[in-house]
Amino acid sequence: MKNIQQITLQITGMHCASCSARLEKALNSLPEVVAFVSIATEKANISYNANLISKAELILSIENTGFKSHPLRDFSAEKQQKQKTLQRQQRQLILASLLTAPLVIEMLLMLSGVHFMLPIWVQFLLATPVQFWIGARFYAGAWRSVQGGSANMDVLVVLGTSAAYFLSCAVWLFNSGQSVYFEASATLITLVLLGKLLEATAKGKTSKALEALINLQPKTAHVERNGVMTDIFVEDMRVNDLFHVRPGESVPVDGVVVSGISNLNEAMLTGESLPQIKQIDDKVYAATLNETGLLTCRAQFVGANTQLATIIRLVEQAQGSKAAIQHLADRISAIFVPGVVAIAFITFAAWFFTGSGFSIALINAVAVLVISCPCALGLATPTALVVATGQAAQAGILIKDAAALERTHKLSVLLIDKTGTLTSGTPVVIAQRPADGVTPDHLMTIAASLAQGSTHPLSRALTEQAKTRKLVTMKLEKFIELPGQGLRANINEQAYLLGSPSFALESGVCIDEAYILDIQKQGNTVLVIAHGVSTEKTSLYNLLGYIAIADPLRVESCAAVQKMIAMGLRIIMISGDNKATTTAIAEQAGISEFRAQVLPQDKAALVESFKLNGDLVGMVGDGINDAPALAAADVSFAMKSGSDIAIETADITLMTNNLLSVIDAISLSRATLKKIRQNLFFAFGYNILGIPLAALGFLSPVFAGALMAMSSVSVISNALLLKRWQREH
Repeated sequence: MKNIQQITLQITGMHCASCSARLEKALNSLPEVVAFVSIATEKANISYNANLISKAELILSIENTGFKSHPLRDFSAEKQQKQKTLQRQQRQLILASLLTAPLVIEMLLMLSGVHFMLPIWVQFLLATPVQFWIGARFYAGAWRSVQGGSANMDVLVVLGTSAAYFLSCAVWLFNSGQSVYFEASATLITLVLLGKLLEATAKGKTSKALEALINLQPKTAHVERNGVMTDIFVEDMRVNDLFHVRPGESVPVDGVVVSGISNLNEAMLTGESLPQIKQIDDKVYAATLNETGLLTCRAQFVGANTQLATIIRLVEQAQGSKAAIQHLADRISAIFVPGVVAIAFITFAAWFFTGSGFSIALINAVAVLVISCPCALGLATPTALVVATGQAAQAGILIKDAAALERTHKLSVLLIDKTGTLTSGTPVVIAQRPADGVTPDHLMTIAASLAQGSTHPLSRALTEQAKTRKLVTMKLEKFIELPGQGLRANINEQAYLLGSPSFALESGVCIDEAYILDIQKQGNTVLVIAHGVSTEKTSLYNLLGYIAIADPLRVESCAAVQKMIAMGLRIIMISGDNKATTTAIAEQAGISEFRAQVLPQDKAALVESFKLNGDLVGMVGDGINDAPALAAADVSFAMKSGSDIAIETADITLMTNNLLSVIDAISLSRATLKKIRQNLFFAFGYNILGIPLAALGFLSPVFAGALMAMSSVSVISNALLLKRWQREH
């Protein structure tokens, strides 16, 4: 039996897209391993069969490919380690700059007409530590890359700078009288270091949204144990602990209020700024802010099981996944470096054999090598995705993977479930009509007793009504529920039925169709309750009465539908309810297309039918019965108030229970894909223009190095502009 497990490993030593592509290829060549490596987050998300391979073997495979790896540490420890690495890079850059400065000054003075030249031995002494001490990381990276059977950015840097350095050494040793290029090799390495430092700094900014989420959770909690109040670390809390939340403090874990009343700011969770009133039996969530009163709560979910931890986990998962458009960049990067090396050799041969001399030919070939670094290409997509998923989380939109975010902007058809999605999802009883000789309380008692065995929202409305009226429900036997129709059960050895009018009619109940239609045309639902004698061969039921239930539209549903239509989406409402009620709700919501009396299995078939027509189909739902359709859709959205299985199945979870968040998701998807296209245009355009200019001798190696360094920074900076994205509501 397979033992499939997931692990996220932190990777160090990757410099460009070809690095991540090489590592991904090596991991995916292992038996039953599926890995996604992100250059932006420097992480590998790996699914593997623990029966065939261990974590230690995965790490060894990564190290054999030329990189270093370790299991993911907590965020603060990882941040501290990255800070140390950044400081080391800063020290290396300062030292390289000090050694390179005299060489650059000499070059600038000569370009301005002032004849000044450092002795060659001085240039050698200045350039050598930059080339082989500070630049040792490039040689090590190039060697590991070649050992792995490919070539990365380090290979280009090593070939380019070594050519300039060793040519200069040869000119000096043999006293040939030609120019030396120590300043070119030293300056190139310094510029590459500057570019990598700027890149690392910019990449750090892409994860600010995730860092902000992690920093939201308080470090300690006021916990009551054995009647004694004590402050403990949040990680030491246990399920069922009683904890107090004072005004101005954040909730430490997910729980339920057992005493007190207060306003909680849940903006970090839902994106909504208005505080929510919390009182006894209301749920509270980790990191939400208590604004007014004192609350005593009982812990329900702690540690990795809180909503906040789930959000962080999903954001990290999405940031480590790949969009389809990224695979194009990966494929190009895999052949890019060998292609550039070939172009450099052709450039050298063309200049040399046309009589320009060895040094000119070599310098132009070096310029080709230096300007062709594929870093910008590798960073174009993942940096935009990292920023976008962070922005989405802050807006209460949890995106499971990058592919879903990419597909969202192309949706053409959006199917929306009625109950709990367009409507509030909390139906209430608005009227009863008992049959002759039946009291309203008896009718409601029977209905609520039957509803005990069901999780349907209409059943919950019946049980809540019984609680309000303090009616005592009775024990059920032989309970059978038919999804989308109704249920049957025995109470005190008597057979009863609860369900839709069509279900009752099929069961032989005589119903008042005119009364039912009148209620349904108002957008309400009618349930029929009947009592009878059931045998193995036949079932005879007598009408006990009707109960009318209303599930009003959410306040924002109409506005959301109109905005979706304005965005060019074809909106179709689907419901298991009868046609009259479905028609009324559709009219209220401003939806012209709908499907009524759709069973759960038929919802998925409906999604597939639109996909067969070539449409990219989205599905918005909240219930267990929506799960098959959510799984079938190209992009699926689940409301936070929905069932666990719906949330687990969906690509995107809306933490606000607000349909306008679907519009936000589409808007963010469009903005993100726009940035990715811009980044790819910059990355491709930079190389398409830069390589020919370098080959034709219009770019010096130093200028080429400066452009190469800035290309990665420009791509990341452009991705960071996604932080300006604003929600639609």
